[in-house]
Amino acid sequence: MSPEPASRLPAGHSAAPETRRVLKVCGATTPDDLTTLAAAGADCVGLWHGIPGGHAELPEPRLTGLVAAARATGRLEPVLVTFLGDPEALTGLARRTGLRWLQLHAYQPPAVVRALRAALPDAVLVKVLHLRGGTCLERPLIGAYERAGTDLFLLDTATEDGRIGSTGHQLAERDVLGLLPRLTRPFLLAGGISPHNRPDYGSVAAHPGFRGIDVDTAARDTHGRFSAPAVTALARAWRTDTSSEESR
Repeated sequence: MSPEPASRLPAGHSAAPETRRVLKVCGATTPDDLTTLAAAGADCVGLWHGIPGGHAELPEPRLTGLVAAARATGRLEPVLVTFLGDPEALTGLARRTGLRWLQLHAYQPPAVVRALRAALPDAVLVKVLHLRGGTCLERPLIGAYERAGTDLFLLDTATEDGRIGSTGHQLAERDVLGLLPRLTRPFLLAGGISPHNRPDYGSVAAHPGFRGIDVDTAARDTHGRFSAPAVTALARAWRTDTSSEESR
């Protein structure tokens, strides 16, 4: 048995619904990005590797350096974001870089999760579930992903033309709520998240499985650079005590 997912969240976080939520920002490529995100209140930073053509793709040497730099902030937990599906390659990468969180962002099958759990028992394994047109494409496999050892799900959009990851397309709350009864693991929310659409997700944010948000574009300025004010605004909007909301 692997530890409870909550026990492996960044320092200061737990599974209790009333605790501050995790803010994960994806796509950092430089040490300056990490400095900005840590100072502005992010908890996790997504580092891309194995995403061909991705705007933030990192070769392994740069990935290794940024993992160390993230840890040196004393705040940021580095998260591998990848389309790779070879468990042996991913295990080797995790061991060489020191990555503890692995986010499988493509359509890797449950067998990949099972192999990673066996090889990396202390890792946090995040599996993305893609919603397109209101339907979760992995819905029949959710139970298998959980039995294989998934710690966290990340709910994100798949566009009609097949794009996944950093699409900026917002999920409908009704579609998310329709999926949640199938999950027995906690989840992060992605897909066009911003400070302004926090009210659109009142019921999702109040759900006991909700652990936080994953953003990319919303953490950047008009020039595409990470912006401390943008990250701070996200933190303020989404770290609401949802138990207080429900009691009012």
